[in-house]
Amino acid sequence: MATTETKINIAEASVEEKLRALFALQKVASEIDKLRTLRGELPLEVQDLEDEVAGLETRISNLNGEIKELNDGVLTMKNKIKDAGLLIKKYEAQQSNVRNNREYESLSKEIEFQNLEIELCEKRIKENNSEMKAKSLVVETSKEVLANRKSDLKVKKSELNEIISETQVEEKRLIEKGKAIEARIEDRLLSAFKRIRKNARNGLAVVTVARDACGGCFNKIPPQRQLDIQLRKKIIVCEYCGRILVDGEL
Repeated sequence: MATTETKINIAEASVEEKLRALFALQKVASEIDKLRTLRGELPLEVQDLEDEVAGLETRISNLNGEIKELNDGVLTMKNKIKDAGLLIKKYEAQQSNVRNNREYESLSKEIEFQNLEIELCEKRIKENNSEMKAKSLVVETSKEVLANRKSDLKVKKSELNEIISETQVEEKRLIEKGKAIEARIEDRLLSAFKRIRKNARNGLAVVTVARDACGGCFNKIPPQRQLDIQLRKKIIVCEYCGRILVDGEL
């Protein structure tokens, strides 16, 4: 944290010193961007693969749960068929000892009902077996895809870790350098720099004038404005893109 004395010194810095600090900070920020660009789309690819692997694992787990429920249903239906079969035998035995037609018809209806129960259970068993077979095929296919995605993820992670290990030392050095430069810039200017940089497509918040044009958006800069930039007496921004403009010889 900057002391009161430091803050006063920063505030009293000349415009040229402020521009030099901003330009130096931009150069460091661009170097960091360049290092991170080396990683390319790898971080996003790794994240996408991790999400896909997690999704496949969840899907397989859910499918296996559904298959278990279907299988439990088959076992329940088989037990019902067994119980119905026992009841049919019981009712058929009772029909031999009935005293009248009314009792016989009542037992016949019970036997008919149990036969319908058996038919219904057999139908549900067939449906469950068919559904289990279909889900099992999806599980096997998903497992193959999962194995491939895990293999891809391992390769991508290895590539990313290799690049990070090669660049992290330099990136850390640049980040520390950037912080040191930031300490020399007043809060108002630093906030403006970060805001412009965040909104700029190429991360350039501070640009030079090249061939009479803004080095960020390439729109022409009027001669009088160019002269003001060269004098380094005030901070000037591009009227088209809002970037801070500095003299190329700064």
